[in-house]
Amino acid sequence: MNSSVSVIIAEDHPLFRKGLRDAIKEDATLSLTGEADDGAKALKLIEEHPPDVALLDIDMPGMNGLQVAAAIQEKNLFVATIILTIYREEDMFNEAMDAGVRGYVLKETAVIDLLDAIKTVTMGEYYFSPAISGYLVSRSRRAKDLLSLKPSLHDLTPSEQRILRLVGRGKTSKEIADALNISYRTVETHRTNITLKLNIHGPHSLLKFALDHKSSLG
Repeated sequence: MNSSVSVIIAEDHPLFRKGLRDAIKEDATLSLTGEADDGAKALKLIEEHPPDVALLDIDMPGMNGLQVAAAIQEKNLFVATIILTIYREEDMFNEAMDAGVRGYVLKETAVIDLLDAIKTVTMGEYYFSPAISGYLVSRSRRAKDLLSLKPSLHDLTPSEQRILRLVGRGKTSKEIADALNISYRTVETHRTNITLKLNIHGPHSLLKFALDHKSSLG
């Protein structure tokens, strides 16, 4: 029974791709199941023959590595993605994380990091080249800070909560005004204030929020 980890390489530089290929072939626990030299070909290959791991160069013609990673995530393919890049910038790292990548490997240390990266992501964990591993700490800290600042139902006044409760029951502004014996304009003002406080946008966003939090509204 073959239990090796299947890997696809997407890299447009032939010499670097050869280095990746050689490193994978030297490890008996890995099997190279495909190669591509541009992002569009890579995505097609991954869709047709989903590997365990996809190594994606961040700069490729057709689609770049981040676009391929995002497409893999959107299509719910069970493929762990590792970005290969020369970029050390933190904003690029954050873009990669947003695209659902499991690994971020700098090309300058790829020969050293590659095998560890593949084995780590196949275990459901994340792998980052040591030189940029601190970015994850920064990202986690920012996420925690944002969560603490996220608006909640507690920011609404009792009147706003009552109106939101009625919105969740499918009531129109006119029906709410009649039920609470207030003017239509007052209801609309409250609705505007609620959307501003909760930082929600779109024509049906208030109804969706009210339905999602129906149990909390009572």
